[in-house]
Amino acid sequence: MSTAGQVIKCRAAVAWEAGKPLSIEEVEVAPPQKEEVRLKILFTSLCHTDVYFWEAKGQHPLFPRIYGHEAGGIVESVGEGVTDLQPGDHVLPVFTGECKECRHCKSEESNMCDLLRINTDRGTMLSDGKSRFSKDGKPIYHFLGTSTFSEYTVCHVGSVAKINPAAPLEKVCVLSCGICTGFGATVNVAKPKKGSSVAIFGLGAVGLAAAEGARVSGAARIIGVDLNSNRFEEAKKFGVNEFVNPKDHNKPVQEVIAEMTDGGVDRSVECTGSVQAMISAFECVHDGWGVAVLVGVPNKDDAFKTHPVNFLNERTLKGTFYGNYKPRSDLPGVVEMYMNKELEVDKFITHSVPFAEINKAFDLMLSGQSIRCIIRMED
Repeated sequence: MSTAGQVIKCRAAVAWEAGKPLSIEEVEVAPPQKEEVRLKILFTSLCHTDVYFWEAKGQHPLFPRIYGHEAGGIVESVGEGVTDLQPGDHVLPVFTGECKECRHCKSEESNMCDLLRINTDRGTMLSDGKSRFSKDGKPIYHFLGTSTFSEYTVCHVGSVAKINPAAPLEKVCVLSCGICTGFGATVNVAKPKKGSSVAIFGLGAVGLAAAEGARVSGAARIIGVDLNSNRFEEAKKFGVNEFVNPKDHNKPVQEVIAEMTDGGVDRSVECTGSVQAMISAFECVHDGWGVAVLVGVPNKDDAFKTHPVNFLNERTLKGTFYGNYKPRSDLPGVVEMYMNKELEVDKFITHSVPFAEINKAFDLMLSGQSIRCIIRMED
């Protein structure tokens, strides 16, 4: 029996207030409107960004809200004007988008869509400024245009990537955020050459994905930099073969790395959000050809300070957003890399829990036990 055009009642994990356990509630999900699609979420994953905003460390706390932005599902119905997706398609919803019409989308050099660029403050849909979620007649806010901690959700069509239906959603769902962010930062932006040296600052999920990019690129030396030495053993699975804990040295870590590598690494990728790590990542690359790529999001009052001679000595500093991937155009190809065994995704997934136990996923991440925890919606 078709549910197209009807309000659907389903379970969702609702955050009623900051830092309090999510509550599994029955909510109503309205049909998709113009340029929108309604998805049945089968698997979702917990990303640190969800935790950050759940703890209300983000710009403007907004509650009640349904978090979640790393997921895989199936199109249930489409709204007016949607032509490139249809019910039954396997998809990954993405926290950013690709309208295919703006200057950024038409540029080969950018993935920062004017219409659908990430907006952490917006809690409603673009078309009418209203939420598609409600409970007892009262609206519940969206998160990053995805809100995947719900059995059904509504997204703008430009934030949904159609993928190979043969790809296991319980695996490739993690590609819709953190893995692509780190992996793309290395392969699309840093572009290390075979046999080169790469320093990865921060060995969380994004940093491990950046290391995986260096491994796939054929880097010979992959140096992991982290303040938590407990992360080093796990990082070996992702190609990291040397380690530095800045706390173990009485000199700046960029000097330590320069001494290890005869003047500096060929490439570095920073995945922490610490402005000091950003400076170290830039200053540890070799003069003449070194490239540093910034991925982490700094605090709003941070300032990057380095001597201009570091640029004059032909070091390059770059930034990247979502690994420079365009969601609709590029994500299907990343999924194919996994299908062709060119990209290893399984090793990022350390835990799996049923939807009813979603708060356990938060506990695992907060305690540092998980890289990625998959939440099974149908258990």
